[in-house]
Parts: sequence; structure tokens; C-alpha cells
Amino acid sequence: MELTDPRAVDWSRPFVDHVHLRVTDLAASRAFYAAALEPLGIPFTLDLPHLIGFGSLALSDDAEPTRGAHVAFVAWSKEAVDGFHAAALAAGGTDNGAPGDRPHGAYAAYVLDPDGTNVEAAFRVWPR
Repeated sequence: MELTDPRAVDWSRPFVDHVHLRVTDLAASRAFYAAALEPLGIPFTLDLPHLIGFGSLALSDDAEPTRGAHVAFVAWSKEAVDGFHAAALAAGGTDNGAPGDRPHGAYAAYVLDPDGTNVEAAFRVWPR
């Protein structure tokens, strides 16, 4: 497989249909993600007894909690990253990296959700 220069990629198109995380406490996760994802404009889209969704993120309490995952959400501005970080901390998340420039080219922030999943908001200036 040939490595593609990231500057040549059309980053406006989706690459992942959805991510499904298992959680310990669905109500706690609902409250955390509702608050954390609001500054990013990610809507609450699915509400079933053991399965909820926020855009392309599905959360359920039907099996052992997911461990060791890292999920990164697109932010459309540095202010959205800052808002995500503040809202996630206020909702009980644990700081795992304050907002700032990262060596991989993004302005990003990291928070651990109630189950310890590393959740990121990342803003990049994508080439057009």
C-alpha cells in the first residue's frame, strides 16, 4: 500500500460510518456525551433502552465496557475544542490533555469519559 500525503486527501468526506462503545452506566455516559459534544454541534440522534447515539457514536450497556479506545471528533474551530474540553470536565470527565497545538498538526484537547475512554476534539485547517 502506498502512503498518501495527507494534504492530498479530501477530508470533507466521511471515512467511518459509526463507532460503537460499550459503557458501564448508560445514563452517566448520556449526560457526559450530551454535554461534551454540544460545543461540537454533534446531535443526540438515537434513544433506545440499552442503546443511544450521538451522530456517528453509538453507546450501549449490553456487554462489558470497551477498554483502551480513543475516539476523536472533528471540531470546526479552536473555540469549539476549548468548549468541548470545558464542557466535558464540567460533566465529570477527567482531563487527559488541555487544549493546545499538537505535533500531529491539530489543535486538540483530550478528556477521559466515565469509563476511561480517551475522547478528543481536534481542529485542523484542511487543505482545499
